[in-house]
Amino acid sequence: MKSSVSIACIMAAAFGIAAPAMAFEPNRPVEFVVTAGPGGGTDIFARTIQSIIGKYELMKAPVVVTNKGSAGGAEGFVYAAGYNGDPYKLAFGTNNAYLLPIRAKVPYKSTDLTPVASLAADEFILWVNGKSDFKTAADFVATAKESADMKVGGSQSKDVDQILTSMINDATGTKLGYIPFKSGGEAAVQLAGEHIAANVNNPSENLGQWQAGMVKPLCVFKSEKLKNDAKVAGDQGWSDIPTCKEAGIAIDNYSMPRTVWLPAGVDQEVIDFYAGVLKKVSETPEWAKYLADTSQSANFMSGPQLTDFIKTDEASVSEVLKREGWLAN
Repeated sequence: MKSSVSIACIMAAAFGIAAPAMAFEPNRPVEFVVTAGPGGGTDIFARTIQSIIGKYELMKAPVVVTNKGSAGGAEGFVYAAGYNGDPYKLAFGTNNAYLLPIRAKVPYKSTDLTPVASLAADEFILWVNGKSDFKTAADFVATAKESADMKVGGSQSKDVDQILTSMINDATGTKLGYIPFKSGGEAAVQLAGEHIAANVNNPSENLGQWQAGMVKPLCVFKSEKLKNDAKVAGDQGWSDIPTCKEAGIAIDNYSMPRTVWLPAGVDQEVIDFYAGVLKKVSETPEWAKYLADTSQSANFMSGPQLTDFIKTDEASVSEVLKREGWLAN
């Protein structure tokens, strides 16, 4: 069979006939650029994928992981964008890949990157202190409408947590204030200590405090309940949390995708190759364990589905940024 292919290629060259192009496959080390520091969610995301690729030999080429997380992840995206057409640089991030250029003056545009795949969704939950009298999200909203002093804490400013807080205010008529902290973990500590009224942390960020009874969830910003039936705090689990929409906050879906990007200018066969590898990653038991351990939802997207999602998310968030006066330009 190999001889036939070789002879066919020789004959094609001899008669000036173009030989069929071979599909792309990397033949030297591939760099996974993590747009966050070591140990964080994006770092674990990338290194889990690296481990699964190695275990199942999904690529012949080795993978090298580097962390470039300064400036809210902009460092890593600028670095990857600078390698236009290079099929050996993949950037790992979230929706910050396309939202950063909208809300901050960074030296790259979202069009300098090529979306490859989204493999998971980090959900957002409205959390309150475990000792509070709030039983439902409707209770929380009713009190917030009467008070101008209630504060929501979150990670960073003008980022996903503050954007969601603005959306809650717009959807309910509340005037919740926002206090930025360095991380979701810090926001969890502040809520457990009763220094803020609420946070909108991802499930994993408040897990320990929930298990200790220091915080409690009121609703999840998702169109359907979380599917994990495991009991987390006493007889309660993730699937017991009502959706915020059914609880009286008219926000259907709000989540943070875990995304992978190539530089702009790469060939379609390169995109297809990596999307195929990542799809195989998402079908392994190790990936299912990663999702369960981090309390994320399975949400693989690539191709037109991912492109459409990005356009919709960009438009939705841009409306919030415009209303709040947070647009970069």
